[in-house]
Amino acid sequence: MKLPEVPLTQVSQNELQAMAYTDPLTGLGNRYRMRDKVRLLSAERASDPAPFTIGIANLDAFKPINDLFGAEAGDEILCQVAHRLKACIPDGAIVTRHEGDEFAFVLPLVFERVGAEKFGQMIREVLSAPYDLGDRNVRLSASFGFSIYPFAGDEFDNLLKSAETALYRSKRRGRGQITVYSKEIAQEMKRATQLEQALRNAIISDAIDVHFQPIVSLATNMAVGFEALARWNDSDLGFVSPAVFVPLAEERGFIDALSETLLRKAAEAALSWPRELFLSFNLSSAQLMDPGTSGSILAILSRVGFDPHRLELEITETAVMSSADTAHRIIGDLRAAGVRISLDDFGTGQSSLGRLREFIFDKVKIDQAFVSRINSDRASEHIIKAILAMCEGLDLQVVAEGIEESTQAAKLRALGCGMGQGYFYGRPVDGLATLRFLQENYYEQGERISA
Repeated sequence: MKLPEVPLTQVSQNELQAMAYTDPLTGLGNRYRMRDKVRLLSAERASDPAPFTIGIANLDAFKPINDLFGAEAGDEILCQVAHRLKACIPDGAIVTRHEGDEFAFVLPLVFERVGAEKFGQMIREVLSAPYDLGDRNVRLSASFGFSIYPFAGDEFDNLLKSAETALYRSKRRGRGQITVYSKEIAQEMKRATQLEQALRNAIISDAIDVHFQPIVSLATNMAVGFEALARWNDSDLGFVSPAVFVPLAEERGFIDALSETLLRKAAEAALSWPRELFLSFNLSSAQLMDPGTSGSILAILSRVGFDPHRLELEITETAVMSSADTAHRIIGDLRAAGVRISLDDFGTGQSSLGRLREFIFDKVKIDQAFVSRINSDRASEHIIKAILAMCEGLDLQVVAEGIEESTQAAKLRALGCGMGQGYFYGRPVDGLATLRFLQENYYEQGERISA
């Protein structure tokens, strides 16, 4: 019996429809398939709106891995992620590739927050296992945002926006976080957006200030340099802590603009100091992932007329770990120009000794968590002793942070620590107050400096 022929046009239409609903790399459905599934569920439950959940998973720090190992390796990881997700989603649910390194879920039988969080925890564990790239294995974590119908929206666009808001909140809190949308979270994110806009305007209007905290020689109690610290007093918001607005600038992608403004202002102020004093400035993890960072810093110093040998850049171990190869190149370029590099918050990371071996630093700053307990906790004292002995062997200078009492300064001096910083020696103050401090406390060849 002869089978009926299927019209070519019909086959083509079916193929085109399948292509329109399929991600070509992973074979998963795409955003359109997710949209249709949500609309179908909404229609089915319109008369009796039983809840269901949608979610988005974002791979943490995927871009640095993609940059380091190449796009082909990145595509292989995405395909392995897709394979794992297809294998573990429950019956009736779907998983799609949302965009880039994001994957989305529609979960018809997840009705409430606890169920969404449990699903997120299960997927997080599945995705945390190593990924095989042939000659190497890599590990990834993932962050999640969920929204529940109809509480977070009764239409696809609203539900999706709520899930994206929840995901953004997870990313702000760190890696591997899970957030389920609520009105309280929406308000928190709205405030963050308002703060972002105010901060952008402050950068444009040059309203971010720089304050300076002295770094002193413990042997002489004389200032040897100053650390530049960002300060922002907004006319509407009042004082905004740098612990709030600096991470926000990193998250929203304009840390470069903020840092360039601060470095320019700090270098201009430091031109009025005695030439022997150095300027210490903090670099963020985002800047150590940007190959253009070293060129940007050196260009600012050139425009201001500030000697690179007087600049010391503070970086944290966490920042170095974000993109080690790029950070290594940036540090190498800056040191070649005369800029010194300091490892900040030493002792609080997971592999500080390894970082000292892999990177060339000029100075180490002992974290204040140890300094604050040096007279009350023998373990902290012994840790500081060990750090000092190690740094002496490696020919590294040492600064103890967070000195608030004379007894702490005395103990550090007795242990052989070279430099210190903290409220005992001075709080951060603006440029004019820093000049007054120098006039009153610093002598150059027996004469007081003048403003």
